Amino acid sequence: MIITVDGPGGAGKGTVSLRLARALGWYLLDSGALYRLVGLAAEQQNVALDDEAGLSVIAEQLDVQFLADQNDLVSVILAGQDVSHELRTERVGGLASKIAVLNGVRTALLVRQRAFAQPPGLICDGRDMGTVVFPAAPLKIYLTASADERAKRRLEQLQSKGVAAKLCDLKNDILERDARDMNRTTAPLKPAEDALQVDSTALSITEVVDLILAEAKRRGLMHEILYV
Repeated sequence: MIITVDGPGGAGKGTVSLRLARALGWYLLDSGALYRLVGLAAEQQNVALDDEAGLSVIAEQLDVQFLADQNDLVSVILAGQDVSHELRTERVGGLASKIAVLNGVRTALLVRQRAFAQPPGLICDGRDMGTVVFPAAPLKIYLTASADERAKRRLEQLQSKGVAAKLCDLKNDILERDARDMNRTTAPLKPAEDALQVDSTALSITEVVDLILAEAKRRGLMHEILYV
């Protein structure tokens, strides 16, 4: 059983996917974190972002675990070290977006991502989960929101951590990243043909999760809800 949740940054994919995984008792794959992990590891090992061969080796050797908690956060463990906080920074997010366009890195991570699929099920958070990684998934979600709303959410998130930022700068960063993701030649960001498209601009996380769970139940993909 696989549910894919694709969409642009700031649409709420991470929190929605975490809550779905907890509710169903399924495994979780944060595919965007894999690219961030490659970027972070490359930075630590002084591997250039245009060194496709070197980055592919890093991708093949990633030792990573995703551990969900009850506070809508996922701890990311890289080679035994918790890198969750650093992984969520705008700087590392920018590295990931640049690395994601490299075919060698994407190929190296494809098999790794598919290996996360195991019983009783998997929730996949990413940008090409339903179009490339798991094209046969029985339920594909494309979650989006307006750029203004996504920038506002990001600003609130940063401010809650005491980080200063400007709304206009965040919106520009979001639009630039959207353009890169949607216009890349390999696995561009787009809804799968059979995806259920959900606009979260005016919806709460709970409303989005309830909507997806209802659809999963309608399709016979779930037997019980363990926790919401």
